[in-house]
Amino acid sequence: MNIEPITVEELNRYIKQRFDGDEYLNNVYVKGEISNCKIHYTGHIYFTLKDEHSLIKCIMFKNYTPHLSFKPQDGMKVMVFGTVSVFERDGAYQIYCKAMKQDGMGSLFEAYEKLKAKLEEEGLFSEAHKKDIPQFPKTIGVLTAETGAVIRDIINVSTRRNPNVHIRLLPVPVQGTGAAEKIVAGIERMNNEKLADVIILGRGGGSLEDLWPFNEEIVAKAIYKSEIPIISAVGHETDYSISDFVADLRAPTPSAAAELAVPNISDVIYTINSYENSYKIALKKKVELMKLHYEKCMNLRVFKEPMQRINEKSLILDINVKSITNNIQKKLESNKNNFAQVVSKIDALSPMKTLTRGYSITQKDNKIIKKAADLKKGDNISITFSDGNVNANIL
Repeated sequence: MNIEPITVEELNRYIKQRFDGDEYLNNVYVKGEISNCKIHYTGHIYFTLKDEHSLIKCIMFKNYTPHLSFKPQDGMKVMVFGTVSVFERDGAYQIYCKAMKQDGMGSLFEAYEKLKAKLEEEGLFSEAHKKDIPQFPKTIGVLTAETGAVIRDIINVSTRRNPNVHIRLLPVPVQGTGAAEKIVAGIERMNNEKLADVIILGRGGGSLEDLWPFNEEIVAKAIYKSEIPIISAVGHETDYSISDFVADLRAPTPSAAAELAVPNISDVIYTINSYENSYKIALKKKVELMKLHYEKCMNLRVFKEPMQRINEKSLILDINVKSITNNIQKKLESNKNNFAQVVSKIDALSPMKTLTRGYSITQKDNKIIKKAADLKKGDNISITFSDGNVNANIL
């Protein structure tokens, strides 16, 4: 019996025709949980629909997406309506979705949102607690799988940017049972033994389940307690985990984390050279300005004829001295005349001047007697004349 073989393309086309001819498969209404959801730049949405026991790939073309009332995300429970058909090139069947609506959140997504809200309320996401990434770290600690693209990308980027930076890998499982505990132990060891200046916590992309160790509360609190700054680089650019919110800095990819942690030595050298050139130019300008200032000063009259200024001041000094001397002399003459007038007035009022005109002063017991009634027979008195004193007795 001779049977002619057919090509793979012919077989896949036959299977596709059987799928397309099945009325039930042309109008399926399926519910499940979204996983590995990717929104393509073209507008198409690629995702996997799963339940506890099975999964199927799905695609929703961009001409159907405008009718969605929500943004599909991993962990969401949804109901989709569409057609099951075969993609001939890959020999794979999938649901071509025409409509989709929410059917509640998946358990993992619900747990993620609940834990995120709890930790945010506790202050683990606070910007005030986040530490600065060292500008020039000597050692970069990396917590990720021992093999894989993540560590290769970090090493490649780091050595390209600065070959003098040391990369210290502490291998930890990044998914599966027990991964969260190993990640916590790695963070604690890095801190206890001071193994790095900054830590990159990273892994490649994956579903919500794959990334779940980085959504565990124990990992979040270990990141929060770390004295060493931590950069979270978990999943792809569109993936967000709890570790991203707690970490001191989030990087969209592990390669980007290496760029954020390791300064580009070429840029540093360029900056130093720029500063050096700027300082040289500034110093040269300063010297030129000082030289111009010096020349301007030396052309001043005070430097060309220094004694002229002194002579002018000396002349002014002589004039002022002469003026002061004249003023003092005038003041002395005026005071002298005033003094003579005052002395003349005082002399005219002097009791001694009165005595020269024939008057006398009578005193008893050193007291001046003004009335005769103040004396009695037998009193001893003293009489003062202009030329002397005499003693007398009242008879």
